[in-house]
Amino acid sequence: MAEFRMRSGSFPRFLAPFIAPLVLFFGVCLLLGAIFTQSTPLGAVVGALATGGLVAVLAAKHRRLASGTVVRFSPDGVELTDSLGFRVRLRWPDITRIDVVDTQLANPRRVGRPGGARVRVQPLRSVGLIGWGERVVPPRIPGWMRDRLARVPVDPASGRPEVTIPLGEFDAVWQRGPMGDWVRHYRPDLVGI
Repeated sequence: MAEFRMRSGSFPRFLAPFIAPLVLFFGVCLLLGAIFTQSTPLGAVVGALATGGLVAVLAAKHRRLASGTVVRFSPDGVELTDSLGFRVRLRWPDITRIDVVDTQLANPRRVGRPGGARVRVQPLRSVGLIGWGERVVPPRIPGWMRDRLARVPVDPASGRPEVTIPLGEFDAVWQRGPMGDWVRHYRPDLVGI
C-alpha cells in the first residue's frame, strides 16, 4: 500500500476559485466601511481587514483539509479520505477513465446584486480517476452538495455511483510519478505507455 498527501504550498491553488467572491466581499466591505467611517481611506482599511480575516479563515480550512486528506493505492484499488468524513473508493476494474475532475469547494450559486455584480466560486479542476465506486459522506453536508451528489450518474448494472478521485490535487504531474506507476501497473489500458 502507498499513501499520498496534499503537498504543502497548495493554498494559492485552493484560494484561486474564491478570488472573484473575495473581490466582491472587499468591495462591499469597502463601501460599508466608507459609509460608517465617512472616509474612503478608512473604508479601504475596513475592507482589507475584513477580506484578510476571510482569507485567514480559508487558510485554516485549507490546512485542516490538506492535513487530513489522503489517497491510498493498494492492489485492490484507490481510496480517498478527508478530514471532513468523505471517503471515495474505486476498485481497479471499475475505473472507467482518466479525465478532468471538478471539485466544488463551495456552493456554486451566484452571489451578488441582481442586475449588478454577481460572482460564484469556481470548481478546482485537475486530472484524476473516474469510475463506478463507493462513496461515504458525512451525515451533515450542505443541501447544495447533497443535491449535486443525488444527480451523479449510476451504473445500471451495479447501482454504484460515478465517483472521482482528483489525483492532480495531490500532484499536478501524478501521471509521471509514483501514483502514475500504480495506475500503469494495474490499469495500463488507461494510460499511454
